Amino acid sequence: MDLTFVERLVNRCFHKNGPGRPPRKPIGVFKAHLVKRFLRIKSLRELERRLWGDERLRAICDIEGSEPAYGRTILSRFNQRLGARRLKRIVNKQVKKLIRICKVKTRTIALDATFIKAYSRRSKDNRRGYSDPESRVGRAYRAYGLGYKLHMAVDATSGLPLTFIIAPANVNEKRLSVRLLNVTIKTIGATIRQLTADSQYSSSKLRAHAKRYGIRTAIPYPTNQKRDSECILRVASDFKIYGPESLVRIYRRRSMVELVFAWLKEHLGLNDHRVRGLANMTIHASYCILCLLYAMEASHNAEKDSKARSITYWAN
Repeated sequence: MDLTFVERLVNRCFHKNGPGRPPRKPIGVFKAHLVKRFLRIKSLRELERRLWGDERLRAICDIEGSEPAYGRTILSRFNQRLGARRLKRIVNKQVKKLIRICKVKTRTIALDATFIKAYSRRSKDNRRGYSDPESRVGRAYRAYGLGYKLHMAVDATSGLPLTFIIAPANVNEKRLSVRLLNVTIKTIGATIRQLTADSQYSSSKLRAHAKRYGIRTAIPYPTNQKRDSECILRVASDFKIYGPESLVRIYRRRSMVELVFAWLKEHLGLNDHRVRGLANMTIHASYCILCLLYAMEASHNAEKDSKARSITYWAN
């Protein structure tokens, strides 16, 4: 893959001339963080140990034969220098690149959010984290948990992650829905024709904003909204879908975003982290999403489109 843009961006975070110890290869440290997610290595200590003994990983991470492995200090300070904003720029650049080279037509997008547990215990007020005060107690599946939520927009056909936002777990999906849609339109252009999401995104603001861009929404109404209406989309407690057939067909494509969350959690260690703070959580999620995007690009370049969603194939 061509990582010229990434190498140019990460090199700007380090000095080239002047006093001080010369930095290690920034692009090599960047690859080491991707390796950590691909191989589901839980800690920087374990990553450093693997980089000392595995010749294959040393070659991937641009560590020459006589050089020592990247230490934990180098790996952690690299993320501090790079920052969440630059990493999101890399993600957006990669998304645009995949849309161009793979000719992805983003006609239908799916919005959803997933819970990420915080690496902390609760404080005495039972609302935030003790060692991670930016985390909050919020809805986690059918219970409540301490952590963050990953809000994401995904192409409902290819499973390509388009945009994402990390927020505390107590932030409702409706509050970020319009912002998420705006960022998605800004990233990929005005090619979206349909939008689907679950009932948590049922709001008049989102529907009106989508209509302004000519986007048709397939979002079911909760039981406490429009009780007397019959020609609207609803999902019963047994997960049966009722409503116009055209909206039902669009809503059934929402399952793609659930698959993307499963790939990020099961194969890229989205839940297996030891970071604290909103910025560090954004960095961790960006690396996980980049691994998925790079797997898609590698599949296209190797003409193995059937392996575009197989993380284990490229990790091995």
